[in-house]
Amino acid sequence: MHNALEPILTTLKLNKNKSEAPSARNKPLRRADPSLRDRSKPPPKPVVKDEWADSNDSGNDSRDRSARDNRSSDNRTPPRSKDPHQERQHRPAGPDTRTTPGKKNRDEPQYRQSPRRGGKVRDGYDANAPTYGAAAKAAYKNSSTPSDSDRPRLSKVMAQRGLCSRREADVWIENHWVMVDGVIIEELGTRIDPEAEIIISSYAQQYQEESVTILLHKPVGYVSGQAEDDYQPAIVLVHPDNEWIDDPDLGPADQRDFQRSYLKGLAPAGRLDIDSTGLLILTQDGRIARHLIGEDSKVEKEYLVRVEGEIDDNGMDLLNHGLSLDGEQLKPAKVSWQNEDQLRFVLREGKKRQIRRMCEMVGLHVVGLKRVRIGSVNLSKLPVGEWRYLRRGERF
Repeated sequence: MHNALEPILTTLKLNKNKSEAPSARNKPLRRADPSLRDRSKPPPKPVVKDEWADSNDSGNDSRDRSARDNRSSDNRTPPRSKDPHQERQHRPAGPDTRTTPGKKNRDEPQYRQSPRRGGKVRDGYDANAPTYGAAAKAAYKNSSTPSDSDRPRLSKVMAQRGLCSRREADVWIENHWVMVDGVIIEELGTRIDPEAEIIISSYAQQYQEESVTILLHKPVGYVSGQAEDDYQPAIVLVHPDNEWIDDPDLGPADQRDFQRSYLKGLAPAGRLDIDSTGLLILTQDGRIARHLIGEDSKVEKEYLVRVEGEIDDNGMDLLNHGLSLDGEQLKPAKVSWQNEDQLRFVLREGKKRQIRRMCEMVGLHVVGLKRVRIGSVNLSKLPVGEWRYLRRGERF
C-alpha cells in the first residue's frame, strides 16, 4: 500500500496524429532570444547615415534610434560586435581630410585628391593637379584646353569680313540682328570661332541701306573730329541751309529730305587739319569708313599744296619714297610739280600733318593745302562750307 505522501507517477500518452496536432494559435509562447532573429521575416533594412548631416541632427538620430529599439523583439537586429576592427567600420564619418578643409557645404561637390606620392598617368593622375578639393579643382584649368580669350570678338570678325564697322556691329548685336552658327547673339563682346557662319537679319541690311554719306567742302578753321581749342567741328556745317542744291549732277533718285537722324553716328572718315581745306567725308556706313581709313586701305587721296622755299637737290626723290615719320617708313607717294609754287601729292596713308612734315624735311614750307579727291570721288565744284549726299552710283 502506497504512502499518501509519495508522489503518484502518471504516464501521459501523446497523440501524434496530424488532425489532433495543436494549431499555431495554441502554440505555447516562449521568450525570444535577443541574439537570434526570426527567420520567417525578412531582415530589417540597414540605416544609412547622411555624411553631410549637421551636428544639430545628432539629437534627431538619437530619438530615431530609441524609437527603433522600442519595436518588437522579432524585428530587432543583432547587437554590434565588440570587435575593434568592425567598430571602426561603423564609426560615424568625420571630416574627410582628403577634401577641401574648412566648413562643409552640401551644395559644393568634393573631389578626392590624387595620390600625394604620385601615380600612373593612365589612372588619371596629374602632377599639376590642385592640392585641395573643389575650390582648387574649379580653379584648375588644363593647359591643353583652348582659352575663350584667344578667340576674336564677334564685332571684330564682322568688320574684317566687311559686313559693317565695329560700332555698327554692336548696334546690330544689341538689336538681336546677328546669328552665329544658328544661335542669335545678344551679348556684346561675345567671342566666336573665326571660321563661324555669320548671318545678318534683313532688318540690319535695311538699317545699313538707310545710312547716309556726306561730302563736305571743309573751310579753314574747322577741325575734322571733336571740338578742340575753341575750334568747332566740321559736322556743325551739316544742316539744311548749307546743302548744295545747285548740283548739276543731282538726279531725282538722289534727292532726299534732311532728317535729324542723319547726324546720329555721323563720323569723319579721315582727318583734315585746321589750316587745310577741301574734301571731307562724313558717313554713317562703317563699310565706307573701313574702306577709306582701314589699316589695309589702298584708296588714294590727292592734294594740291602751295609751298615756299628752296627744295633740296634730292628732295623730290625723298618725297616720293625715302622719308620716315615717327620712326616708321612712309609708303611710296606720287609727288610732282603743278607749277612753280604748287605741288601735287597722291598718298595712300594719312598720318597727322604728314604733308607739312614731309615738306619741312626737304626744305619747303607749306602755305596752303587742299584735298581735291578721295578715290574716284572728286571735290569738283562743291562750294566751300557746303555739302552734298554721296550719289547712288558713286564709289570710292
